[in-house]
Amino acid sequence: MLAKQLAEVRAERDELAVAERVLERMTGQLAKERAQAGQVGGRAVMLIPHREPGVGEDSLPWDYQRIITAVRQAAEPLMAREVGEVVGVDVGVRAKLEPLRGKLVRLVDRGRLRKLPDGRFTTRL
Repeated sequence: MLAKQLAEVRAERDELAVAERVLERMTGQLAKERAQAGQVGGRAVMLIPHREPGVGEDSLPWDYQRIITAVRQAAEPLMAREVGEVVGVDVGVRAKLEPLRGKLVRLVDRGRLRKLPDGRFTTRL
């Protein structure tokens, strides 16, 4: 009976260790996102501004600039995986590809890239 309880406690300890690592990873990611967010007059501002006259690509963080450059230099529209290969993302790991896909969509939302119906990305005309 005592051996069974000990095994259960060890299993629970192992689960807690995994949960702790996940929490640390998420906390780090959240801190990184907050560090990137700007504040003006105590209000949050967009890190990725909309495409407007006078707001150039140099106002974007370097990783977004690299994404736009990769899409622009391609001979044809690219899938997210292909963009990842160009900018050096480990595309074999879904957890690394999804944040890139999110950045691509954010650039589309801000009018800096265009997403085609087949899911490929290209520059705006």
